[in-house]
Amino acid sequence: MSSGFNTDVRVGDHIFHVQTEDRGPSHPVIDTAVYQNGRVLLRRSSNYQDFAASPGFAPEGVRQRVEEQHRAVIQELRTGVVAPSAPSAGSEKPKSSGELQVQLLNPQSWLSGERVSLDVEILRRSDRQPWPGAAIEAMIEGSASQDRHTGTSDDQGRARIQFPLPPLGKGDLTLVILASADGDRDELRFAMRSRDKSQPSTASPSA
Repeated sequence: MSSGFNTDVRVGDHIFHVQTEDRGPSHPVIDTAVYQNGRVLLRRSSNYQDFAASPGFAPEGVRQRVEEQHRAVIQELRTGVVAPSAPSAGSEKPKSSGELQVQLLNPQSWLSGERVSLDVEILRRSDRQPWPGAAIEAMIEGSASQDRHTGTSDDQGRARIQFPLPPLGKGDLTLVILASADGDRDELRFAMRSRDKSQPSTASPSA
């Protein structure tokens, strides 16, 4: 039987929801996600396949590991070891038509130098289960060349989309991530920091 913990954590003026759960014996992974306003800001997973296959395996042992990971992430939040931050007020609310939900798992590290690397997760809203096979598109709206870069979610509902940072235009810039499957769709839009044109590689979501 899978087990899990849910805790609201206040850090300064921010409240984060920490959720840790065991995915079960068929998928022996302990998954912790930190949410703020419905967005995943941090995710940590640990595999216990070796423990599950060992003679000493017991459900209570799994529950203990779940609780330890849950408490460790909460402690890191409170002490500032990890410091996730939500999209700013400049970020727009996602546009959704139903069950499908797209999330950016690395909102603070998706841009490195001149390279964009998006870790995206597609879930069903109703039960938070992965949605495999969803079509994903990403682009920098407002850039000089608004090329669309595509991917497809795997069995875990995840995909990585990578592309070079395009030449940036003169107006407002927005990272746009679109996902669709079976007539359903969802969209994320993150306003990017305005910056001097002499600094070509420091764009990031607003903090």
